[in-house]
Amino acid sequence: MASSNGEQSSELLQAQAHVWNHIFNFINSMSLKCAIQLGIPDIIHRYGKPMTLDELVDALPNIKKGKSHGVYRLMRILTHSGFFVEENKGYWLTPTCRLLLKDGPYSTTPYVQATARSHFNEAMEHVSEWLQNEHQTAFEIAHGMTFWEYAGHYPMLNHLFNDSMANDSRLVSSILVRDCKHVFEGLNSMVDVAGGTGNVARAIAEAFPCLKCIVLDLPHVVAGLVGTQNLSYVVGDMFESIPSADAILLKWILHDWSDEDCVKILMKCKAAISSTNKGGKVIIIDMIMDNEKGDYKDIENKLFFDMVMMINTPGKERDEKEWAKLFQDAGFTHYKITPILGLRSNSDLSPTDTSQLDAIQAATSSLSSFNDIQHNESYGDEGINQTLSDINEPLVETEDGPSQNTERLELVVGCQGGGRARISLRWLRMVQACALEVEPQP
Repeated sequence: MASSNGEQSSELLQAQAHVWNHIFNFINSMSLKCAIQLGIPDIIHRYGKPMTLDELVDALPNIKKGKSHGVYRLMRILTHSGFFVEENKGYWLTPTCRLLLKDGPYSTTPYVQATARSHFNEAMEHVSEWLQNEHQTAFEIAHGMTFWEYAGHYPMLNHLFNDSMANDSRLVSSILVRDCKHVFEGLNSMVDVAGGTGNVARAIAEAFPCLKCIVLDLPHVVAGLVGTQNLSYVVGDMFESIPSADAILLKWILHDWSDEDCVKILMKCKAAISSTNKGGKVIIIDMIMDNEKGDYKDIENKLFFDMVMMINTPGKERDEKEWAKLFQDAGFTHYKITPILGLRSNSDLSPTDTSQLDAIQAATSSLSSFNDIQHNESYGDEGINQTLSDINEPLVETEDGPSQNTERLELVVGCQGGGRARISLRWLRMVQACALEVEPQP
């Protein structure tokens, strides 16, 4: 009996610790936000070597006398979370923390600042109310307007959001032009729908000088933007009309919208590529949910992203079957999926003369919740070379849903390498590119 009571007590203590961990998880993201507000990552980076606590306190702006213990405690939890490391009695940056440098090309700092602001947390507090009424999102309950309307009223949030998307676009475009060139070979024209300032389209245009690239977005987005010889900006609404082109690019667009609106967008895309002489392709950069494959943190980050979509937009992150239904409802009946392994894929994805839908899943799981930013960890090359290139046979849409090999689509580690010191990107760990070869319904 005593042993039984002891085991029960141990289980209760573990359960209590688990609950406490979730209750206080917001401290991780708020601590990271504090470090960015103080400029700690950039200060240590500019110093060029590990900084002692005293050196760091002296370098920080306006730290009150007697508050150095607060800096120590802040650095202690951020070191525990994997953003800093102690070397020679000083603090140094981990590879993950280098993604937080303000001027880094792939900096996630704007995303940290945007998601850690009070408007998101306030929206989260209304989820239970949202489940019980007719409001479209919890964000609307909290703020009386949609997220997009809210961003239009608050320039700082709009600026942070646009910077977040721009930095992510730089990362995605570097992948596209380096590892997915075959997706664009043979194309004469491409429209980047809701492409913002056009970072992705610009990179593609530079990599393919003979490819005419068009960025389609709303007037306030593209106003004043200047194109190049093969890049132009067009004012328009994707729900109304999309210019004709060989390819239509949708980067992180469809997850913002309901199934009904996604079908409308895809039908406009189909009309745009069907009007060309040789047919075309739609390129989707988005996440594919899978609750069974990948490790615990990968799955958790995906679930976080889906909750972010649920709270702030009418959209969601979709699994493969949900994507397949969207394609079918939009008039696409046949597709082929070819996985691409992160940043080092050599998968052969040849364009065809029929209408083709290339869905490239760039599951950037960097800062996918307000309270779990600490999951942005650094990983090595494990599993990178476990190629999936043998999965080349088509996946045919049947009455029972997608068939053949769907269970073999895996999520793998993605890394950024090169001549410089390697920085493993945990937040690209789930990158998977899929080529979906489709045939429109008659």
